[in-house]
Amino acid sequence: MTTITESDLVETLEAAGLVGMTTAVWAEVHPNKIAVQDPDGTPHTFAKINANANKLARLFRQRGLKAGDSLALICSNRAEFVEVLAATLRSGIRITPVNWHLNADEIAYIIKDCEAKIVVGEARVATVGPASQDCPEVVLKLAVGGAIDGLEDYNAILAPIDGSNIDDPVLGNGMMYTSGTTGRPKGVHRPVPVVTPQAMYALRGYDHETSVQMCAGPAYHAAPLAFDVRAAMGAGVPLIFIDKWDSEHVLRTISEHKVTHLHLVPIMFQRLLALPAEVRARYPVDHVKYIVHGAAPCPPEVKHAMIEWFGPILSEYYAGSEGGAGFTIDSHEWLKKPGSVGKRPQLLQVRILDEAGQDLPNGQAGGIYHQLPPGGGFTYYKDEAKTNASRVEGFFTMGDVGYFDEDDYLFLTGRNAETIISGGVNIYPQEVDNELIKHDAVADSATVGIPHDEWGEQVKAVILLKTGYAPSDQLAQEILDFGRRSLAAFKVPRSLDFVTELPRSEAGKIQRNKVRAPYWEGRTRQI
Repeated sequence: MTTITESDLVETLEAAGLVGMTTAVWAEVHPNKIAVQDPDGTPHTFAKINANANKLARLFRQRGLKAGDSLALICSNRAEFVEVLAATLRSGIRITPVNWHLNADEIAYIIKDCEAKIVVGEARVATVGPASQDCPEVVLKLAVGGAIDGLEDYNAILAPIDGSNIDDPVLGNGMMYTSGTTGRPKGVHRPVPVVTPQAMYALRGYDHETSVQMCAGPAYHAAPLAFDVRAAMGAGVPLIFIDKWDSEHVLRTISEHKVTHLHLVPIMFQRLLALPAEVRARYPVDHVKYIVHGAAPCPPEVKHAMIEWFGPILSEYYAGSEGGAGFTIDSHEWLKKPGSVGKRPQLLQVRILDEAGQDLPNGQAGGIYHQLPPGGGFTYYKDEAKTNASRVEGFFTMGDVGYFDEDDYLFLTGRNAETIISGGVNIYPQEVDNELIKHDAVADSATVGIPHDEWGEQVKAVILLKTGYAPSDQLAQEILDFGRRSLAAFKVPRSLDFVTELPRSEAGKIQRNKVRAPYWEGRTRQI
């Protein structure tokens, strides 16, 4: 295989991608090359990653698991994440990476809701044990990186299993979770697995002999999973994992490891730019070829500064876990249209609709609706009502507001107030309200996102008190502490305001946009 021509290699990889075996091809091409480097510096070769993926696939079959069954992965950025992902891709298993910052109840809910029969959890995540114990339908439970009560040891159970390539691979699928406005997260289910064409990696400038990928965000998020982890697996290049953000460490890693490709979000740009000039000067970055970003709006001045530093190598995308029509814009185009997320795509249509569902002309802002691909694209798992609520005549919305200019470039101007994006992480305010309302003093709650220079948005609770309770700093802190008992830390409001009334529609629903509006008054951007 090492003497195969480039054209033959691409053809082989295209075929391997259809059955989830691209990692197996790279394990033949360069078995001893580093495939993954853990945050602590531990290297793992393509041969090792591929062998463990095969062992896992055989283990699944030994335990009676079959294509179409589901696996919940609760794991930080480390080699086992990639091994498990590769195993599901070739065994037909549907994988759901779980946000390991969630609490035990939230993790248990996702395990149950995705109907997981396999749980792979990391020992450093204290909630894995309690969450998995509450899920009797799980057939196989594996512990990574140490012991967890009730889970079998990952390395010990794989050690005696054959690691050679399996003969009859079946392409597996993934199901990411995006929270619903009524509280609990919902799985974004696609019946047909997505296969990235091998030619895409060439378009992004990958060279399997010299390119290096870095993953600085959590791999369980859709964007790092696609643009960092899956990209490295498909392009056959080393993946350097970062475990926790430290600006100088990230910049040092980019420089010393000659990282060529990476995905970042705007808050990461801001933190890198905030490093002192003398620190930035110590770490050359002229070898970086491609930085892709999205997940949250990027202030134009921040993007200008990044392009000035790294060069015109930034590529922006606009999409969501549900997908989208495929907006992208490179640096050269963006400099001509600052603030845009890209030109109207050719493959799928995009409509801008008013509240009555009527199409709006270029220049007028309205709800952004993306055409569903043939076959419907996705559904919210086991939630037909939510699926239907997001759709209009074969189009769906992610709640964003924007307009096309005279040249058909899309500009985002706002968003449905039911979603807060803080540091690139989606937070759904109804989840927060559902907990705060349980406090004895709270009559009503409307959580919103307010402007924050670094994070983009910060979570704020706006509270209406019951009769007999008076606003005070002490009561505000008590309510926030109450929420902290049941909410994941990143969802807990950073501040709280008391009001004498909260606006509701005739149907009784809180008009969150009206609650949010005063905090954004005078801002040119509302997201």
